Amino acid sequence: MELEFILNGEAVRMDAPPDMRALDLIRDVLGLTGTKEGCGRGECGACTILVNGVAVNSCLIYAPKLNGKTVMTVEGLARGEKLHPLQKAFLDEGAVQCGYCTPGMLMSAKALLDENTDPTEEEIEEAIGGNICRCTGYVKIIKAVQRAAKEMRDE
Repeated sequence: MELEFILNGEAVRMDAPPDMRALDLIRDVLGLTGTKEGCGRGECGACTILVNGVAVNSCLIYAPKLNGKTVMTVEGLARGEKLHPLQKAFLDEGAVQCGYCTPGMLMSAKALLDENTDPTEEEIEEAIGGNICRCTGYVKIIKAVQRAAKEMRDE
């Protein structure tokens, strides 16, 4: 099946089998390995991407669903060597331990901050509620999202 979509700001045109998961297309075909596969059942959030600005578990959607859409993966956050404020805040707050959940957390947080520039702690918790972290206990992750939100507002 022929697909056309925007991926991290670049036009993509390619063929993909109709039963290929978006996760497999992104990782295995396009080589963007920042998007992780954790559970493969939409429970952990490691594979979260943005599709038209909405956080989506890429293990749960088929690649043809990306047709005509705008898609962002974690690789699309930074601009060259300049980290996105979320990435910088995660580093500054020590919100990265093993790092496996981090791409999904970043994408869920980006979707939130694109819609709400001043989220409450509860709104952050809700936004990342579908992302499982086994290392940090979420406190530093929430602080990082709060810090990024403030920095983005102050820009």
